[in-house]
Amino acid sequence: MLQSSSKTRRKVAPVSSDGPDSSDKQDLLHVSSAICNGDDLGPFVRKAFASGHPETLLHHLRSFARSRESEIEEVCRAHYQDFILAVDDLRSLLSDVESLKSSLSSSNSVLQSVAGPLLASLDAFIDARNIARNAALALDALRLCVRLTDLCSRVNSHLSVGNFYMALKCVDAIDRDYRDKTPSTTLCRMLDRQIPAIRSYVERRIGKEFGDWLVQIRVVSRNLGQLAIGQASAARQREEELRVKQRQAEEQSRLSLRDCVYTLNKDDDDDYSANGVDSSAASGGDKFNALGFDLTPLYRAYHIHQTLGLEDRFKQYYFENRKLQLTSDFQVSSMTPFLESHQTFFAQIAGFFIVEDRVWRTGGSLISKLEVENLWETAVSKMCSVLEDQFSRMQTANHLLLIKDYVSLLGVTLRRYGYPVDALLDVLSKHRDKYHELLLSDCRKLIADAVSADKFEPMLMRKEYEYSMHVLSFQIQTSDIIPAFPYLAPFSSTVPDCCRIVRSFIEDSVSFMSYGGQLDFYDVVKKYLDRLLGEVLDGALVKLILSSVHGVSQAMQMAASMAVMERACDFFFKHAAQLSGIPLRMADRGRRQFPLKSARDAAEEHLAGLLQAKVDDFMLLTENVNWMADEAPPNGNEYANEVIIYLETLISTAQQILPAQVLIRVLRGVLSHISEKIVGVFLADSVKRFNGNAVGGFDVDIRLFESFADNQAHLFAEAETDSCQLKQSLAEARQLINLLMSSHPENFLNPVIREKSYSALDYRKVVSISEKFRDSSDRLFGTFGTRGLKQNPKKKSLDTLIKRLKEVS
Repeated sequence: MLQSSSKTRRKVAPVSSDGPDSSDKQDLLHVSSAICNGDDLGPFVRKAFASGHPETLLHHLRSFARSRESEIEEVCRAHYQDFILAVDDLRSLLSDVESLKSSLSSSNSVLQSVAGPLLASLDAFIDARNIARNAALALDALRLCVRLTDLCSRVNSHLSVGNFYMALKCVDAIDRDYRDKTPSTTLCRMLDRQIPAIRSYVERRIGKEFGDWLVQIRVVSRNLGQLAIGQASAARQREEELRVKQRQAEEQSRLSLRDCVYTLNKDDDDDYSANGVDSSAASGGDKFNALGFDLTPLYRAYHIHQTLGLEDRFKQYYFENRKLQLTSDFQVSSMTPFLESHQTFFAQIAGFFIVEDRVWRTGGSLISKLEVENLWETAVSKMCSVLEDQFSRMQTANHLLLIKDYVSLLGVTLRRYGYPVDALLDVLSKHRDKYHELLLSDCRKLIADAVSADKFEPMLMRKEYEYSMHVLSFQIQTSDIIPAFPYLAPFSSTVPDCCRIVRSFIEDSVSFMSYGGQLDFYDVVKKYLDRLLGEVLDGALVKLILSSVHGVSQAMQMAASMAVMERACDFFFKHAAQLSGIPLRMADRGRRQFPLKSARDAAEEHLAGLLQAKVDDFMLLTENVNWMADEAPPNGNEYANEVIIYLETLISTAQQILPAQVLIRVLRGVLSHISEKIVGVFLADSVKRFNGNAVGGFDVDIRLFESFADNQAHLFAEAETDSCQLKQSLAEARQLINLLMSSHPENFLNPVIREKSYSALDYRKVVSISEKFRDSSDRLFGTFGTRGLKQNPKKKSLDTLIKRLKEVS
């Protein structure tokens, strides 16, 4: 009731509008409204004081208060009954509270008496539970600390034995599993301090080990490169031995098919296994390990840096250091000749890339294939520039060959590991001409020394090994039968000396051209062999012949040596073909004429010239010829007999050393010279005239020479030529004598008869000689006794011939 009355809205009584002043009423109305609405009366107060009439406002306020007193009284009367009722309710409620309080007090006493022991037990339980919880936490913390200390102990143990990887794994486990869970602040501070220190220590230690490995691997790389190149050299040597055996088998097969025995030899040390893998590189691991080739420190450092999270940095560090090492390997010492240091230089580079190939294949992603290729391109460029520079300075062919052989072995070695070496081979091919020019220069000096030492004496061989070394090795023997010893060879010691020089030239040339990237190089070898034989050797022999050969025996020995050199040249080209790996039939197909033709012709011409000079000495005896003899000498003139005796003596000696072909060519030259001299005697100014008896004497002389030529038929049998060749050398003298002895000399004017019987005669010589011819009847003052007789028909025919020939001329 009280609440409902309190909630009744108060009504504002309207102010009466009656009064003496309407404005005051209006003000009162406004103040009353403001008070009823609870508005601020400040503006009204300020206005009243501002106008200077606050009494009016005060009057209004008092009037409003009087107008509300009755209303207040009515409200109080209205709510009084409700208040009385409320007080009665409160008094009854107070008595109920007192009874409730006593009931609660008794209940509390009962509860306390009953719950006391329970609360004591609960307190004890809570205390025990807290103790147990604290103990469990302590045990857990203790177990954690025990495991942590155990890991720390293991870290120390691994570090003490250098097992850095396991130490880092333990440190990572501590950092991951225990660092944030450790209850001990002391341990936490220790871990915060020691974990970075341990990682830094491991990084320093492994960095030092890696640095030591970088230093060691340079020495190991050099030894590794030398071993690998040595293996390539041994493999090449085995290939060469196999080729030699193959050539020997082919030669035996060519000579006698029935005597061939074929065997299959299995080489256990083949460079390549059956599946195509380089077994020398695969099985060479044991040898490499024996040299100290061990990548364990590298892989260990790489693994440790991976564990430290520094993989990329280590890979970059490794690549930069290896690149610096390669750059330092490129340095060529100016204090040491390159010939002495080139093996170390190239072996170091070869070992470097063998190591990098192994690292690339087994090191995971430590180095990429692209990085290795970039390093190889840099190395090839540098090696090419070094070779270009060093080759340009070298002036000795043997030095070029030594370096070329080693570079080619380097190429073979690195090609097995997949590195391209064509650029290096191109540099070698580029200096091919320079090498051969230097080789020709060296051989020119050697040949000059060998030729200048020639004593023009047959070479004496006392043992079979000497015969094999000087004759069989160059295939210059004339028979397959081994001669009896001591054996006097038909050539001088210069022949095998020159053969050895030429053979060495061929082998050096083939050696330079082999393994240089060019498979068919026989034409190149043959070109320079032709130059050696045609320019160097031929020129030296011609110079020797023209300057040092003075006697017939020396000239004969020289001609015999040249005949042997002709067989030696056949061997040279066959040897070059065999070493170049081409069939002999192809080499024979490309053969040209004898390359020493100038020297051979000079030797034979010089011998013939000496013999002709000797013949000229004998031909001086023609001064004793009686040109107007009464009868022809039955045994010929004296000079003819002397010449024949000399030639027969010469042939008996020359047959022992000169081949039949050479001897025939020399004899033809001598007989042609005799023929020319006989014709020259008739043309001589000292011979004013001659008769038929003198002609008959020369006819006997020519018959003697022809008989001598016929007696040399055995020479033609050996040379497999026509035996009439020697007699044809006397054709001019024979045809002249036949013409002078002919009954009808004018037949010379008949073209058919002249071509058949007098083709070697010059008509001008015929005129000169015919004018000197006088018949035996044409004596001094003979015309006085025979004036009335008929003229001799032969004389008439001869006069006709002379007249007609003069008309022609």
